Amino acid sequence: MVVAVPSRVSGTRPVRPGVDRAGGRSGVADIQRARMIAAMAALARERGVAGVSVAHVVARSGVSRRTFYELFEDRNDCFRAAFEQGVARAAERVVPAYRAARGWRVGMRAGLEALLGFLEEQPDLGVLCTAVALGASPVVLDRRGEVVAALVDAVDKGRQDARGSARPTRLTAEGVVGAVLAVLHARLSDGAPVAGLEASLMGMIVLPYLGLAVAARESAAPPVRVARPARGRPSAPAEGDPLRDLHMRLTYRTVQVLLAIGELGAGGSGPSNRRVADAAGIADPGQISKLLARLEHLALIENNGAGPARGEPNVWSLTPKGREIERAIRR
Repeated sequence: MVVAVPSRVSGTRPVRPGVDRAGGRSGVADIQRARMIAAMAALARERGVAGVSVAHVVARSGVSRRTFYELFEDRNDCFRAAFEQGVARAAERVVPAYRAARGWRVGMRAGLEALLGFLEEQPDLGVLCTAVALGASPVVLDRRGEVVAALVDAVDKGRQDARGSARPTRLTAEGVVGAVLAVLHARLSDGAPVAGLEASLMGMIVLPYLGLAVAARESAAPPVRVARPARGRPSAPAEGDPLRDLHMRLTYRTVQVLLAIGELGAGGSGPSNRRVADAAGIADPGQISKLLARLEHLALIENNGAGPARGEPNVWSLTPKGREIERAIRR
C-alpha cells in the first residue's frame, strides 16, 4: 500500500566548516554516520526516542562524541537521519513492487507484501518509522505526515475501481491507512511478527472499494512464507506439505506466476513470458524474466521452447515438483 514517497536529504541544516556530512574524508565519515544511525535505530526501538541520549548513541556505535557533533547537530538530528534512512530503504523495496503490478488491487498487495518483508528484515528501522517516530520531534512528525499522505494518495486511487453502491471519499483512504498503521504499530511495539498479515490487511484495504466478496477472497489468499535454507542435511518434508522444504521466499507474485503457468498450461500448450505476465498482473518484462528464471533454477518450472536465443518465445510448464507446490498453494 504505497507509492513514491517524497524524499528529503536528512542533512538540511548548515554543516560545520570542514565537515562533509555526505561521507567525505575518503568514506570514513560515511561509515561513522551509518554506525551512529544504526545505533540510534536500535536504541530507539529498545528505549523509545525520549530515552535515547547522545551518550547512548556514542557508546553503542563506538564513535567519539566529537565525531557525533561533527556529523549531527544533536540527538534529534540523528534521529531524523535514521527516520529518513528507514523511509528511503522501505521505498526502495515497496515502490518498484507497487509500480510493476498491473491494477490498483494487485499493486496494493505487492506493495504491502514488500513493506511487511522490509519490516521483518530490518526491524529496528521498521519500528522507528512506524511506531517510535510518533514520539519524535515536530520536524519528524511533519515528515511522517508527508509519508502518510503519500500512502493515503495510493489507497485513494481505489475509488477508480469502486464497485456497486460504494461511494468512498479521501476520508475513506485516510481511515484505511490509519487502521493498517495502527495494526503494524501494535504488532511492532509488542515485538510480534508482521509476516503473514498480508491477507488480513488486504481484506481491510479493499473492503470499502471492492466490496465484501473481494475482501473475503483477499483475506483467504495464501500468506507469504519465508523459508530459510537448512544447515547441513535437509530434513524430510512433512507429509502433505511440500512447502516446508521450499528454500525460497514464496511471495504473492511468485504465487501468481505459478498459478498462471498451471492454469494456462492445463490445455496442453505452455504459455510464453508475456502470457504469464498478463495472467499474473506483472507489467515489467524484466521482473517477470527474473521470476521465471528463479523458478526454473528451483526446478519448479521448465522451458519447453527454443527461447529468444533462436528467435522463438519461451514455453513454460510446471515440473512435477512445481505441480505439488501449486496444489499446496491452492489448498
